[in-house]
Amino acid sequence: MKKLILIDGNAILHRAFHALPPLTNKDGIIVNAVYGFFSMFLKILEDQKPDFIIVCFDKKAPTFRKELFVGYQAKRPKMSDDLVPQIKFVHEILAKAKVEIFEVDGYEADDLIGTISVQAVEGKLDEGIEVFIVSGDRDLLQLVNPKVKMIAPVTGLTNMLVFDEASVLQKYGIKPSQLVDYKALVGDASDNYPGVAGIGPKTASTLIKEYESLENIYRNLEKIKTKNPNLALKLATDAEAAGLAQKLAQVVLDAPITLDIEKSGIKYLDKEGMIREFEKFGFKSLLKRLDIRQPVAEIKTEEKKKEAEQMELL
Repeated sequence: MKKLILIDGNAILHRAFHALPPLTNKDGIIVNAVYGFFSMFLKILEDQKPDFIIVCFDKKAPTFRKELFVGYQAKRPKMSDDLVPQIKFVHEILAKAKVEIFEVDGYEADDLIGTISVQAVEGKLDEGIEVFIVSGDRDLLQLVNPKVKMIAPVTGLTNMLVFDEASVLQKYGIKPSQLVDYKALVGDASDNYPGVAGIGPKTASTLIKEYESLENIYRNLEKIKTKNPNLALKLATDAEAAGLAQKLAQVVLDAPITLDIEKSGIKYLDKEGMIREFEKFGFKSLLKRLDIRQPVAEIKTEEKKKEAEQMELL
Protein backbone atom coordinates (compact mmCIF):
# COMPACT_ATOMS: atom_id res chain seq x y z
CA MET A 1 0.00 0.00 0.00
CA LYS A 2 1.47 3.36 -1.07
CA LYS A 3 0.96 6.50 1.02
CA LEU A 4 -0.05 9.98 -0.23
CA ILE A 5 0.16 13.03 2.04
CA LEU A 6 -2.12 15.98 1.20
CA ILE A 7 -1.21 19.16 3.09
CA ASP A 8 -3.72 21.99 3.56
CA GLY A 9 -1.19 24.76 2.95
CA ASN A 10 -3.22 27.75 4.15
CA ALA A 11 -4.45 26.02 7.30
CA ILE A 12 -0.95 24.97 8.34
CA LEU A 13 0.52 28.39 7.50
CA HIS A 14 -2.09 30.16 9.61
CA ARG A 15 -1.54 27.75 12.48
CA ALA A 16 2.23 28.24 12.33
CA PHE A 17 1.89 32.03 12.21
CA HIS A 18 -0.26 32.15 15.35
CA ALA A 19 1.61 29.39 17.20
CA LEU A 20 5.10 30.88 16.96
CA PRO A 21 6.57 34.22 18.06
CA PRO A 22 7.45 36.71 15.29
CA LEU A 23 10.80 35.16 14.27
CA THR A 24 12.87 37.23 11.86
CA ASN A 25 15.67 36.38 9.43
CA LYS A 26 18.98 38.25 9.09
CA ASP A 27 17.22 40.94 7.02
CA GLY A 28 14.63 41.57 9.71
CA ILE A 29 11.80 39.96 7.74
CA ILE A 30 9.26 38.00 9.78
CA VAL A 31 9.41 34.32 8.79
CA ASN A 32 7.75 32.50 11.70
CA ALA A 33 5.00 30.98 9.52
CA VAL A 34 7.56 29.79 6.96
CA TYR A 35 9.64 28.17 9.68
CA GLY A 36 6.59 26.60 11.32
CA PHE A 37 5.23 25.30 8.02
CA PHE A 38 8.45 23.51 7.13
CA SER A 39 8.96 22.29 10.67
CA MET A 40 5.64 20.47 10.32
CA PHE A 41 6.44 19.46 6.73
CA LEU A 42 9.64 17.73 7.89
CA LYS A 43 7.85 16.10 10.83
CA ILE A 44 5.32 14.60 8.40
CA LEU A 45 8.17 13.26 6.24
CA GLU A 46 9.92 11.85 9.30
CA ASP A 47 6.85 10.27 10.90
CA GLN A 48 4.83 9.13 7.89
CA LYS A 49 7.55 8.34 5.32
CA PRO A 50 5.15 8.97 2.39
CA ASP A 51 5.56 7.82 -1.18
CA PHE A 52 3.84 10.93 -2.53
CA ILE A 53 3.27 14.43 -1.17
CA ILE A 54 1.15 17.37 -2.40
CA VAL A 55 0.40 20.81 -0.94
CA CYS A 56 -2.87 22.60 -1.75
CA PHE A 57 -3.53 26.32 -1.32
CA ASP A 58 -6.45 28.74 -1.48
CA LYS A 59 -6.28 31.55 -4.02
CA LYS A 60 -7.33 35.18 -3.62
CA ALA A 61 -10.14 34.98 -6.19
CA PRO A 62 -13.67 34.62 -4.71
CA THR A 63 -14.89 31.03 -4.53
CA PHE A 64 -18.21 29.63 -5.74
CA ARG A 65 -19.34 29.63 -2.07
CA LYS A 66 -19.13 33.42 -2.04
CA GLU A 67 -21.45 33.44 -5.04
CA LEU A 68 -23.89 31.13 -3.22
CA PHE A 69 -23.85 33.22 -0.03
CA VAL A 70 -22.46 36.74 -0.03
CA GLY A 71 -21.81 36.61 3.72
CA TYR A 72 -19.60 33.51 3.47
CA GLN A 73 -16.49 34.04 5.67
CA ALA A 74 -17.39 37.75 5.87
CA LYS A 75 -16.53 38.00 9.56
CA ARG A 76 -13.09 36.47 9.31
CA PRO A 77 -10.37 38.93 10.36
CA LYS A 78 -8.17 40.37 7.63
CA MET A 79 -4.98 38.40 7.07
CA SER A 80 -2.07 39.94 8.97
CA ASP A 81 0.33 42.03 6.89
CA ASP A 82 3.15 39.97 8.43
CA LEU A 83 1.67 36.73 7.11
CA VAL A 84 0.88 37.77 3.52
CA PRO A 85 4.49 37.78 2.18
CA GLN A 86 5.24 34.49 3.93
CA ILE A 87 2.77 32.67 1.68
CA LYS A 88 4.96 33.60 -1.29
CA PHE A 89 8.10 32.44 0.55
CA VAL A 90 6.55 29.02 1.21
CA HIS A 91 5.54 28.71 -2.45
CA GLU A 92 9.10 29.55 -3.53
CA ILE A 93 10.70 27.00 -1.20
CA LEU A 94 8.26 24.28 -2.27
CA ALA A 95 9.01 25.08 -5.92
CA LYS A 96 12.78 24.83 -5.31
CA ALA A 97 12.21 21.51 -3.50
CA LYS A 98 10.10 20.30 -6.47
CA VAL A 99 7.04 19.63 -4.30
CA GLU A 100 3.77 19.38 -6.25
CA ILE A 101 1.35 22.28 -5.59
CA PHE A 102 -2.33 22.63 -6.51
CA GLU A 103 -4.32 25.89 -6.40
CA VAL A 104 -7.28 26.93 -8.57
CA ASP A 105 -9.32 30.14 -8.80
CA GLY A 106 -12.84 29.71 -7.46
CA TYR A 107 -12.05 26.74 -5.21
CA GLU A 108 -10.70 26.37 -1.70
CA ALA A 109 -7.78 24.11 -0.82
CA ASP A 110 -10.38 21.84 0.82
CA ASP A 111 -12.00 21.20 -2.56
CA LEU A 112 -8.69 20.37 -4.20
CA ILE A 113 -7.81 18.01 -1.35
CA GLY A 114 -11.20 16.33 -1.66
CA THR A 115 -10.85 15.95 -5.43
CA ILE A 116 -7.29 14.63 -5.24
CA SER A 117 -8.19 12.15 -2.49
CA VAL A 118 -10.95 10.68 -4.69
CA GLN A 119 -8.76 10.54 -7.80
CA ALA A 120 -5.90 8.95 -5.85
CA VAL A 121 -8.05 6.23 -4.31
CA GLU A 122 -9.75 5.52 -7.64
CA GLY A 123 -6.43 5.53 -9.51
CA LYS A 124 -4.67 2.55 -11.02
CA LEU A 125 -1.75 2.03 -8.68
CA ASP A 126 -1.28 -1.74 -8.47
CA GLU A 127 -0.35 -1.53 -4.78
CA GLY A 128 -3.36 0.61 -3.87
CA ILE A 129 -3.03 3.87 -1.94
CA GLU A 130 -3.78 5.30 1.47
CA VAL A 131 -4.34 9.05 1.79
CA PHE A 132 -3.45 11.17 4.82
CA ILE A 133 -4.79 14.74 4.92
CA VAL A 134 -2.80 17.18 7.09
CA SER A 135 -4.96 20.06 8.31
CA GLY A 136 -6.37 21.74 11.38
CA ASP A 137 -9.64 22.37 9.51
CA ARG A 138 -12.21 19.95 10.92
CA ASP A 139 -14.39 20.45 7.82
CA LEU A 140 -12.08 18.00 6.07
CA LEU A 141 -13.07 15.19 8.46
CA GLN A 142 -16.03 14.59 6.11
CA LEU A 143 -13.50 13.05 3.68
CA VAL A 144 -12.38 10.33 6.11
CA ASN A 145 -13.19 6.82 4.90
CA PRO A 146 -11.48 3.40 4.90
CA LYS A 147 -8.72 4.71 2.61
CA VAL A 148 -8.53 8.33 3.80
CA LYS A 149 -7.39 9.51 7.24
CA MET A 150 -6.70 12.96 8.63
CA ILE A 151 -3.73 14.15 10.68
CA ALA A 152 -4.80 17.14 12.76
CA PRO A 153 -2.57 19.26 15.01
CA VAL A 154 -4.19 19.60 18.43
CA THR A 155 -1.66 21.76 20.28
CA GLY A 156 1.15 23.77 18.75
CA LEU A 157 2.72 22.29 15.63
CA THR A 158 3.98 18.90 16.72
CA ASN A 159 1.24 17.31 18.84
CA MET A 160 -1.07 15.65 16.31
CA LEU A 161 -4.00 13.24 16.23
CA VAL A 162 -4.80 10.80 13.43
CA PHE A 163 -8.53 10.57 12.72
CA ASP A 164 -9.99 7.46 11.11
CA GLU A 165 -13.68 6.56 10.84
CA ALA A 166 -13.80 5.11 14.35
CA SER A 167 -12.20 8.14 16.03
CA VAL A 168 -14.49 10.59 14.20
CA LEU A 169 -17.50 8.57 15.36
CA GLN A 170 -16.12 8.47 18.90
CA LYS A 171 -15.46 12.22 19.06
CA TYR A 172 -18.54 13.57 17.26
CA GLY A 173 -21.03 10.74 17.65
CA ILE A 174 -21.69 10.61 13.91
CA LYS A 175 -19.98 9.17 10.83
CA PRO A 176 -17.58 11.32 8.75
CA SER A 177 -20.05 11.25 5.86
CA GLN A 178 -22.72 12.78 8.13
CA LEU A 179 -20.68 15.82 9.16
CA VAL A 180 -21.99 17.89 6.24
CA ASP A 181 -25.59 17.33 7.34
CA TYR A 182 -24.59 18.09 10.92
CA LYS A 183 -23.24 21.48 9.80
CA ALA A 184 -26.37 22.03 7.73
CA LEU A 185 -28.29 21.97 11.02
CA VAL A 186 -25.90 23.86 13.32
CA GLY A 187 -24.28 26.21 10.77
CA ASP A 188 -20.70 27.41 11.03
CA ALA A 189 -19.81 30.58 12.93
CA SER A 190 -16.23 30.68 11.60
CA ASP A 191 -17.47 30.65 7.99
CA ASN A 192 -20.39 32.91 8.94
CA TYR A 193 -23.35 30.92 7.70
CA PRO A 194 -26.40 29.89 9.72
CA GLY A 195 -28.05 26.52 9.97
CA VAL A 196 -31.40 25.99 11.65
CA ALA A 197 -31.95 28.62 14.35
CA GLY A 198 -32.30 27.08 17.80
CA ILE A 199 -30.69 23.74 16.94
CA GLY A 200 -27.39 23.08 18.69
CA PRO A 201 -24.83 20.28 18.48
CA LYS A 202 -26.65 17.87 20.80
CA THR A 203 -30.00 18.10 18.99
CA ALA A 204 -28.31 17.94 15.59
CA SER A 205 -26.41 14.77 16.54
CA THR A 206 -29.57 13.17 17.93
CA LEU A 207 -31.51 13.92 14.74
CA ILE A 208 -28.76 12.59 12.47
CA LYS A 209 -28.33 9.43 14.53
CA GLU A 210 -32.05 8.72 14.27
CA TYR A 211 -32.71 9.77 10.66
CA GLU A 212 -29.18 9.41 9.17
CA SER A 213 -29.33 12.36 6.72
CA LEU A 214 -30.71 15.88 6.32
CA GLU A 215 -32.99 14.73 3.50
CA ASN A 216 -34.42 11.96 5.67
CA ILE A 217 -34.95 14.37 8.56
CA TYR A 218 -37.14 16.53 6.34
CA ARG A 219 -38.96 13.49 4.94
CA ASN A 220 -39.93 12.64 8.51
CA LEU A 221 -40.95 16.14 9.57
CA GLU A 222 -44.50 15.02 10.43
CA LYS A 223 -43.12 12.23 12.60
CA ILE A 224 -40.82 14.71 14.37
CA LYS A 225 -43.81 17.06 14.81
CA THR A 226 -45.72 14.44 16.79
CA LYS A 227 -42.77 14.05 19.16
CA ASN A 228 -41.60 17.66 19.34
CA PRO A 229 -43.78 20.30 17.62
CA ASN A 230 -41.34 23.11 18.50
CA LEU A 231 -38.38 21.30 16.90
CA ALA A 232 -40.42 20.54 13.78
CA LEU A 233 -41.36 24.22 13.50
CA LYS A 234 -37.70 25.26 13.70
CA LEU A 235 -36.77 22.78 10.97
CA ALA A 236 -39.62 23.88 8.71
CA THR A 237 -38.92 27.60 9.21
CA ASP A 238 -35.24 27.31 8.32
CA ALA A 239 -35.41 24.57 5.68
CA GLU A 240 -33.90 26.90 3.06
CA ALA A 241 -31.05 27.93 5.39
CA ALA A 242 -30.30 24.27 6.10
CA GLY A 243 -30.15 23.48 2.37
CA LEU A 244 -27.78 26.41 1.76
CA ALA A 245 -25.57 25.43 4.70
CA GLN A 246 -25.36 21.89 3.34
CA LYS A 247 -24.05 23.19 0.00
CA LEU A 248 -21.54 25.49 1.69
CA ALA A 249 -20.25 22.74 4.00
CA GLN A 250 -19.86 20.09 1.29
CA VAL A 251 -16.29 19.67 0.07
CA VAL A 252 -16.17 19.49 -3.73
CA LEU A 253 -14.97 16.15 -5.09
CA ASP A 254 -14.80 17.09 -8.77
CA ALA A 255 -12.80 20.32 -8.95
CA PRO A 256 -11.26 20.99 -12.41
CA ILE A 257 -7.90 19.36 -11.72
CA THR A 258 -6.32 16.08 -12.80
CA LEU A 259 -3.95 14.17 -10.58
CA ASP A 260 -0.85 12.58 -12.05
CA ILE A 261 0.21 10.74 -8.91
CA GLU A 262 3.71 9.92 -10.17
CA LYS A 263 4.61 13.63 -10.44
CA SER A 264 4.16 13.99 -6.69
CA GLY A 265 6.57 11.14 -5.88
CA ILE A 266 8.79 11.76 -2.87
CA LYS A 267 11.67 10.51 -5.01
CA TYR A 268 11.53 13.86 -6.84
CA LEU A 269 11.94 15.88 -3.64
CA ASP A 270 14.96 18.11 -4.24
CA LYS A 271 16.69 18.19 -0.86
CA GLU A 272 19.51 20.34 -2.16
CA GLY A 273 17.00 22.92 -3.33
CA MET A 274 15.38 22.87 0.10
CA ILE A 275 18.76 23.09 1.83
CA ARG A 276 19.74 26.18 -0.15
CA GLU A 277 16.47 27.87 0.78
CA PHE A 278 16.79 26.95 4.47
CA GLU A 279 20.33 28.34 4.46
CA LYS A 280 19.08 31.55 2.84
CA PHE A 281 16.43 31.95 5.56
CA GLY A 282 18.80 30.93 8.36
CA PHE A 283 16.76 27.88 9.44
CA LYS A 284 19.66 26.07 11.13
CA SER A 285 17.52 23.68 13.16
CA LEU A 286 15.63 22.60 10.03
CA LEU A 287 18.93 21.93 8.27
CA LYS A 288 19.91 19.62 11.13
CA ARG A 289 16.66 17.72 10.71
CA LEU A 290 17.55 17.15 7.08
CA ASP A 291 20.72 15.54 8.47
CA ILE A 292 22.91 18.08 6.73
CA ARG A 293 26.20 18.91 8.39
CA GLN A 294 27.76 20.87 5.56
CA PRO A 295 26.66 23.73 3.30
CA VAL A 296 25.57 22.73 -0.22
CA ALA A 297 28.67 24.30 -1.79
CA GLU A 298 30.94 22.05 0.27
CA ILE A 299 28.87 18.98 -0.56
CA LYS A 300 29.11 19.72 -4.27
CA THR A 301 32.89 20.25 -4.02
CA GLU A 302 33.29 16.87 -2.32
CA GLU A 303 31.09 15.21 -4.93
CA LYS A 304 33.29 16.63 -7.71
CA LYS A 305 36.41 15.35 -5.95
CA LYS A 306 34.90 11.86 -5.71
CA GLU A 307 33.96 11.95 -9.41
CA ALA A 308 37.54 12.96 -10.32
CA GLU A 309 38.98 10.15 -8.21
CA GLN A 310 36.65 7.64 -9.87
CA MET A 311 37.74 8.88 -13.33
CA GLU A 312 41.40 8.36 -12.38
CA LEU A 313 40.65 4.78 -11.31
CA LEU A 314 39.00 4.14 -14.66
